[in-house]
Amino acid sequence: MRAFLAYPMMVIQTLIFIVPITIMTLFRIPIPPNSFVGRGGHFWSKAVLWVSGVKVVVRNPQYVSRTESRVYVSNHVSWFEIFALATVIDRYRFVAKKEIDRVPLFGRAAGAVAAIYIERQNRKAAFSSYEQAAERIKGGLNVAVYPEGTRGRSYELRPFKKGPFVLAIAAQVPIVPLISWGSKEVQAKGEIAIHSGTIELTFLEPVETKGLTYEDRDALVDTVWNRIAAALSEKGVPIVNQPAAVAGAAQE
Repeated sequence: MRAFLAYPMMVIQTLIFIVPITIMTLFRIPIPPNSFVGRGGHFWSKAVLWVSGVKVVVRNPQYVSRTESRVYVSNHVSWFEIFALATVIDRYRFVAKKEIDRVPLFGRAAGAVAAIYIERQNRKAAFSSYEQAAERIKGGLNVAVYPEGTRGRSYELRPFKKGPFVLAIAAQVPIVPLISWGSKEVQAKGEIAIHSGTIELTFLEPVETKGLTYEDRDALVDTVWNRIAAALSEKGVPIVNQPAAVAGAAQE
């Protein structure tokens, strides 16, 4: 039943925001992050969560900065944790693969208000996109990333890709680890049905990157992975990967 409400709401909200965003981007009109249009992703997510009967609970809100740019790193088991996070942090962009940018209308609109595109196939282009993204972060944006790469079918934490950590080092901003809990019960990977419920976002103590270099990326991956894994273990989730294996398995 919830799906019959949520999916039409997604379409309606997309149409409401895509028109002004597309017009503004075509005419190169700046879209301030805190404007109504700039916060389109926030309102879109809030509306979808509302019709889906999903409540968002925030733990440790003191780690969510309203003034400083940060990179938020989360586990990933459902699309709905993305919607939940979009209602909590300000001036955000989610890291997305460059291919989405090529989707007519949607790609450009998403890049204007909700996404930072990273090239994954070409290593040289990837580093260039990290540098560009780092400059945008330094300019005042927050970035949210899901370094497992794809949604998991359980809460067990999988290996992290290193790219988001290279980005945080390039921007020299703190990483805020967080865990999403309850999102899999709302909509698990591969499900069309949507269930009402509560998504709990628990923010953990920030990890500083000031003074770190590209050579420190593996250690940074280990630190953040261990903090998220430890928080999940308190929920009864087994730790299935050792840090050394994570560093070795993760990709740039």
